[in-house]
Amino acid sequence: MVLHLENVSLIREGKWILKDINWKINKGENWVLLGLNGAGKTALLHMLCAYYFPSKGNVTVLKKRFGKDPLGEDLRKRIGIVSSTLQDRIYGEDSAYQIVLSGAFASIGLYQTPTNDMRERAKQLLKELGCFDYANRSYRTLSQGEKQRVLIGRALMANPKFLILDEPTIGLDFIAREQLLEAIDRIANYPNPPSILYVTHHIEEILPCFDKTLLLKEGGVFASGRTSELLTKSTLTNFFEVPVDIEWHRDRPLLSKTRFS
Repeated sequence: MVLHLENVSLIREGKWILKDINWKINKGENWVLLGLNGAGKTALLHMLCAYYFPSKGNVTVLKKRFGKDPLGEDLRKRIGIVSSTLQDRIYGEDSAYQIVLSGAFASIGLYQTPTNDMRERAKQLLKELGCFDYANRSYRTLSQGEKQRVLIGRALMANPKFLILDEPTIGLDFIAREQLLEAIDRIANYPNPPSILYVTHHIEEILPCFDKTLLLKEGGVFASGRTSELLTKSTLTNFFEVPVDIEWHRDRPLLSKTRFS
């Protein structure tokens, strides 16, 4: 099991941010975490990475039970994460190659000497993600889409068991978004890939490889289950509290607001 949350709640500054969350991700499953702004997605991710501990309930991630087993860097090295918070911390003068290499040490910046095997893996990831042509360019000169590819390469460097992609297409145009989604789909089809959690509030980004979805609303689980069964007109109308239509095209959902006549 990748993660198991049992009746998990979180209180911050006197306010309940997460409420009675029950959730399991098994090895080999890829999930979407879907919720609007303010739903509690960021708080939940911070908890999965052991930056927050539950106020109530039990959290187990990659066989590490919070409050019982040692966590910290040992757990975080087994989780690859791409987020806007991480992007803001990256050193702009570091090259794309250096940033990917730093993922082997779960560090911001490269302070240790990589092994030859690490160097070869970084080069291979840069090639697989379409980053090799700009491997020696500084991070600050890259486009938003290029930066996201580099950060995904960094997240994969340590062969994580769990890959969290927190709104990775934010700020991308249509072409860059689809190119990034194609790269994510390839990762999902690697031999022995990590389980992927894709966090978004854009339904059209949900790829066929994400066979499970959790709808998070106001800090609680609104619904969870198989993506194809969960994303229906009725469920999403209740979830968003506005009438919506949903269509499927090439196994990807498209959402639109219902027009009143």
